[in-house]
Amino acid sequence: MTRTAMRIGNKALSEGLQARKRVGKRPTATKVTATSGTWTTGLSIGTAGPRRYRLYKPPGVQRNERLPLLVMLHGCGQDAEALARSSRMNSIASRERFFVLYPEQDRLSNLQSCWHWYDTRAGRAQTEANSILAAIEQICLTQAVDRNCVALAGLSAGAGMATLLATYHPHRFRAVAMHSGIAPGVAHSSAGAIKAMFGKRVASSPLSPVSADVSLPALLVIHGVADQVVALSNGTEAAMRWGARVGARANTPRRVQRGTRYAAIITDYRKHGRLVATLCAVDQLGHAWSGGTQSRPYSDPKGPDASRMIWSFIAKQFAASRDAQSG
Repeated sequence: MTRTAMRIGNKALSEGLQARKRVGKRPTATKVTATSGTWTTGLSIGTAGPRRYRLYKPPGVQRNERLPLLVMLHGCGQDAEALARSSRMNSIASRERFFVLYPEQDRLSNLQSCWHWYDTRAGRAQTEANSILAAIEQICLTQAVDRNCVALAGLSAGAGMATLLATYHPHRFRAVAMHSGIAPGVAHSSAGAIKAMFGKRVASSPLSPVSADVSLPALLVIHGVADQVVALSNGTEAAMRWGARVGARANTPRRVQRGTRYAAIITDYRKHGRLVATLCAVDQLGHAWSGGTQSRPYSDPKGPDASRMIWSFIAKQFAASRDAQSG
């Protein structure tokens, strides 16, 4: 990487470093009340070595039932606890009854706890993706998970890793949500990633290593129009490339606003009526979880509730999959 690129990257990541300091010490495994489920710490072993994770288990899980699993990947300057508190996804999981797995990047691999979603040429991205997959498999083996109802979501670098994982293992996931991230294949080095973050187009490789006749999981993109860390053009391109891969057409964009929250422009990409991708561009939102907890890093409570949108989107994909299997 050039010195100029390094300076730009350090500037873009400085906010993440400060946020990391505010997060503080990582919590130990915790048992919470029966009404709110359990919040525990675990360790999985993958090709990148041991990786810590946090798991939320809703209350009252029975031995004979199988619940969906949502995998949440944090951004730079975060850990599992920070993303869980900001997104409040565990509250939705308690009500709707699904597991939430939060794999964590090791600070020995990246000082800012960033996933190396872009480093595909050196193989680090694939190695980290496989380690996340190992954590998912461990939870599927040890918990009452419905393997046919597994989905991914991520913020920033976690969003890039989530979409990369979905393109490498499309048969494992029914949906993926990308919040403020960059599509796979856009960058292959740290310098290329920094250019993409600021909206500079670089040579792109195919979106997915699998053939076009293999269906990718449905994609939801949420991105802030005022994002100064990862340009909105990245979210737009991700949805377009996801749709273009199978010849999906964009529907007429629609404007949605609930109460005093920021408005959003939503564009669906469909083929033969099947939803392939949805782009949700949120007015006034910066590089933050939309509708997140107030006073948390990378969190803006004034935006539409991203966690509700994500679960609603994912639940519809689970239902469509079950209908297709039963039909």
